[in-house]
Amino acid sequence: MIFYDRREAGQKLAVALKDYKDNPKAIVLALPRGGVVVGAVVAQKLNLPLDIVVARKIGAPGNPEFAIGAVSEKGKVILNEETVSGYNIPSEYIEKESALQRAEVKRRLLEYRGKKKPPCLQDKIVIIVDDGIATGASVKAAISSVKTERPQKIILAVPVAPSDTVRELKKEVDELICLETPEIFFAVGQFYQIFEQTSDEEVKELLEESKVFEDKRKKR
Repeated sequence: MIFYDRREAGQKLAVALKDYKDNPKAIVLALPRGGVVVGAVVAQKLNLPLDIVVARKIGAPGNPEFAIGAVSEKGKVILNEETVSGYNIPSEYIEKESALQRAEVKRRLLEYRGKKKPPCLQDKIVIIVDDGIATGASVKAAISSVKTERPQKIILAVPVAPSDTVRELKKEVDELICLETPEIFFAVGQFYQIFEQTSDEEVKELLEESKVFEDKRKKR
């Protein structure tokens, strides 16, 4: 185990991101669900606003935990073409799963954000946070969404990820911060002592707490 729980991971990640503390152009975007727990700590420690960026992985036939791609917040499907070709995954399956994940992306956006408008990211320093990365499919989709908003800089910050995934994702962002890159990597949860499922309700509570914190900060 490397981290006790997601909150401890967020505290350690905030230390690595200390140069962005109080930066008026910076914003933390966390991937629901577990990434929001990490991102909420990072945002509070750095005195930055918190919001979400939603992406959903497309699992392989018979093995939903193994990502063959992902759907972005904008509805774009990003596939690992090598995996799709190597496993000869039918296009019909991909179309069906993509539709299901698009629907889940819409549900989550409505559940977490409601009628609130998404933040303007143009010319911003966007810090994308998750609780860890395995294949990188969901994170790639999240990065894709953020890029369409023309931010000044994109930083990907995660507690743990495989070294090969880190090397690949470095090409997609301006800066990548990963605290741990273990040689033996099966799943993100193996590097946490406590890695419980994060609920929709917890995500909403954390976002609301962050909004209250942000309102207080603006009044100072």
